[in-house]
Amino acid sequence: MKARAFSYFRPATITEALTVFAVAGGEASYIAGGQSLVPALALRLQAPERLVDIAHIDALRGISLEDGWLRLGALTRHVEAHDDPLIAAHAPLLALAAPHVAHPAIRNRGTLGGSVALADPASEFPAMMLAMGAEMEIAGTEGTRRVPADSFFLDLYQTALEPGELLVAFHIPAAGPEHRCAFDELARRRGDYAIVGCGTMLTMSGAETSSARIAFLAVGATPVRARAAEASLVGRRLDSETIRSAQAALAEDLDPPDDEQVPAAMRLHLARVLLGRLLGSLAEAA
Repeated sequence: MKARAFSYFRPATITEALTVFAVAGGEASYIAGGQSLVPALALRLQAPERLVDIAHIDALRGISLEDGWLRLGALTRHVEAHDDPLIAAHAPLLALAAPHVAHPAIRNRGTLGGSVALADPASEFPAMMLAMGAEMEIAGTEGTRRVPADSFFLDLYQTALEPGELLVAFHIPAAGPEHRCAFDELARRRGDYAIVGCGTMLTMSGAETSSARIAFLAVGATPVRARAAEASLVGRRLDSETIRSAQAALAEDLDPPDDEQVPAAMRLHLARVLLGRLLGSLAEAA
């Protein structure tokens, strides 16, 4: 099967992209890396009349640190999340997750904006934005707004993006020396979709955890924050008893779906195992 015929536009600015999209009356799609959209076009799962190629808009690029926030343009590629020193220093969960994303050919072309806007619940980067407390900068015909990651992911492949709006950048609170981060996932083969994945970001005050953010992927219709597990860590030393408490608390946080390949009970068990490994590694490092 091939994609249906469509018109193609390559705007040079965000304003031009929004205008071109609006003129199409809802029958348009933005394209950048194309790692998700192109297969969908070929299978006619999506059949827009117009493609708006945003890959050449300079305002969607750039990585910068200012006033305690790391700003990543939406066109930042997966491979940059792995290689860029600013990301490694101030958004380490992205750097830790990047090698697990698909395969090198996809990481070389795929963009953070495309991954997060698609909001695949089994994808690494949406969950890590949640774990880091990122804010999404969104542009529309009426101006720009910032939406916290906690409010951005609404349901399966549904986000706070309104029709025609464009994800412009990510604003991430810069990690510092007091933060401890870990990521891992369980998959049948490297590059396959994860059975379960987890990113953990702790703020340590001496030997105690003063705050925690834990986000899971592939356990529901959206990325999921493990709030009960987070609460069980705060104000406590990261020892074996505390880790067991956090693992037990996942029963309150996660309600994974049943499917033919991985029953819900197995996925929950694997989530507990994975969280124990991550917290154990952070405890050893501390």
